[in-house]
Amino acid sequence: MTYAEYLAGNKVILTAATTGGIHGKEANPNVPEQPEEIARQARECEKLGAAIVHVHGRDKHGENSAAHLQAVDDAIADRCDDIIVQNTTGGQTPYEDRVQGIRTDPVPEMASLDLGPFNRGRHLTTSHTRHNVERLAREMQENGIKPELEVFNNGHLNELHNLVETGVLEKPYYVNLVFGRGTFAIPTPENVLNAVHNLPEDSIFSVLATGPHQLPLTTQSVLLGGHVRVGLEDNLYYRRDEPATGNPQLVKRTAEIVRLLDRELASPDEVRDLLGM
Repeated sequence: MTYAEYLAGNKVILTAATTGGIHGKEANPNVPEQPEEIARQARECEKLGAAIVHVHGRDKHGENSAAHLQAVDDAIADRCDDIIVQNTTGGQTPYEDRVQGIRTDPVPEMASLDLGPFNRGRHLTTSHTRHNVERLAREMQENGIKPELEVFNNGHLNELHNLVETGVLEKPYYVNLVFGRGTFAIPTPENVLNAVHNLPEDSIFSVLATGPHQLPLTTQSVLLGGHVRVGLEDNLYYRRDEPATGNPQLVKRTAEIVRLLDRELASPDEVRDLLGM
């Protein structure tokens, strides 16, 4: 994907990451935690143009819980028309918890796949071995689940090329480039360009940027012919010192930017065609 792709007017995939596994209502009371809350916001995001919803489960106390993914998936299926469910297989949990994201009933159409370890905060480390990454990738391949390949830093770009060589991924490769603090890639426009230039052939990329970097770097992705992920999992604010009122507010702004930049949003069926699902 390049600037030429932008000029060609190819449609944009918009993913809504409604809630993660780290911060919750203590950080912003509008972060949805329970299945019905998540599903309501997912439905509003779908109406605004989001084609994919990235899903985490939380227990009744709001803590990250892979065991609650099924309840969230069921609530989304009840409320939404056709949005693509993308379950997480990430987090600070052991492999046995991670794999639950691809063993819901029915299995999700998509799932995230972190490509290696990274630090998150002073006391949180996501430990993810190459062996476990390949195990998840193989099970996704066997069950027709499209992985979103999460690249948090340049080392993960190397792991992406290694994973392509193993033959456990189906073309096109859908790559989510992550920018932020800590061991995430440094969030600058130059580093977005560098990451895009180092992707394997047959890659389609999206950009995720945390906090104040969400708006500028996802906009850059649109200009490069790429795709975008926005939501309260990654960014709690609408603008400086103004907490977001919910995921729909962030999705609506991004949808408006996409249209102002003379691109259109892809429908779920168009995403399925584009990603070979």
